[in-house]
Amino acid sequence: MNRILIAGTRSGVGKTTITMGILAVLKDTHIIQPYKVGGDYIDGQFHSVITGRKSRNLDSFFMQKNTIEYLMRKNSADADISIIEGVMGLYDGIELKKDIGSTSSIAKITNTPVILVVDGSAIAKSIVAEIKGYLDFDKDLKISAIIINNVSGKAHYNLLKDYINEYLEIEVVGYLIKNAIESLESRHLGLVPSYETENLKRYIDFLKDEISKTIEFDKILEISKTAPENDAENIKIEKICNEINIAVAYDEAFNFYYQDNLDLLETFGATIKYFSPIRDKSLPENIHGIYLGGGFPEIFAKDLSENIEIKESILNKIKEGIPYLAECGGMMYLCDELENLEGDVYKMVGVLSAKTYMTKRLQRFGYSTLTLNRDCVLGNVGDSINIHEFHRSKVELNELEKNKIETCYNIEKIRDNETIKSWVGGYKKYNGVSGYAHFPLFSKISFAENFVNKCKEFKDGKSL
Repeated sequence: MNRILIAGTRSGVGKTTITMGILAVLKDTHIIQPYKVGGDYIDGQFHSVITGRKSRNLDSFFMQKNTIEYLMRKNSADADISIIEGVMGLYDGIELKKDIGSTSSIAKITNTPVILVVDGSAIAKSIVAEIKGYLDFDKDLKISAIIINNVSGKAHYNLLKDYINEYLEIEVVGYLIKNAIESLESRHLGLVPSYETENLKRYIDFLKDEISKTIEFDKILEISKTAPENDAENIKIEKICNEINIAVAYDEAFNFYYQDNLDLLETFGATIKYFSPIRDKSLPENIHGIYLGGGFPEIFAKDLSENIEIKESILNKIKEGIPYLAECGGMMYLCDELENLEGDVYKMVGVLSAKTYMTKRLQRFGYSTLTLNRDCVLGNVGDSINIHEFHRSKVELNELEKNKIETCYNIEKIRDNETIKSWVGGYKKYNGVSGYAHFPLFSKISFAENFVNKCKEFKDGKSL
């Protein structure tokens, strides 16, 4: 399985731009399976637009080594080459003495050669010292080549390349000129999702044209062939039902899903039926579960509020007892009201007698461990799963709701075996769970199995 990993020395060094450019060039001649390290949703959306294949997330905090290897072998089986985009800086993880959650951990687990993107702006010979530090830091990691971003021109690139060739035994396989590529617009959680970016095709075509002139793709392909075969063992997942349909919200407002989550639900026997809370007037017919993922409901709050028919359809179905899971933006949608940053308040579904409101600062971000403190559609008391939170909103239950509803999970942020922060979250109401946590279901496969089983019980007419 040919593969490479594009890493950066730090966030903002240009690895997403360069990854997108490489994908755009190689897609004309290769079937590419893209991946993103970490819990990010948005970068993967750009991968998917370019390649025509769903990008997948690889994460050593969420998943065990054998799970990562299995998912990569499964998802890359019919591809010519796999291209993994890293996260943050190459060695940035969550613990002091381990590389859990880092790009380097994924490179080592998957035995994938790394191409390191370095910043060439305002630097000359000192770039050698910077690169040497990355080469020497972890001898178990294979850094195979360098791409230099933000150089002032070809002459500057040739100078930096000469320095690197003089002092280090590593290939330099290309560059990008500073400001040659216009940057994609950013939003409070990262890059703006692909479907919202105007003139995306024009941007990709321009990027493809520029990067094809300055990066040596023959050398990149040679490096990809040095990766050893992936001989991961299968993870046995048995089908547990037939003719179970799960409605999944998917449109401009809701699109934060790990594709492997949806695949796992299907492996257990569910059929995914997509619907748009913005445009559709009712839920899909003959459904037995609802999955509302994250996204940006605050940006589309007016449209969501005005679609009264779908809100009533969802509320009535949830009151009937259909199992549901609502993550982050999905939870915001199920509340009574949503207030955006401008102070405008919009009516949402009303499952929870609560209001969510946007804030200007990040409320929670990063990896945590979630443990259920109540039995629910995902599992039983004591069941744990590694999760991710990132949001700039808060939720306030009204006083009556506070007396009726309890949180259903405890969350701990654990670093180097020490709990540095803990809180409670998640609301169990009717036959579902809503909260800010994003669930990577391959971190705890039984959570997906339990949810599908609850959908089966609903179909069979069993009571709550």
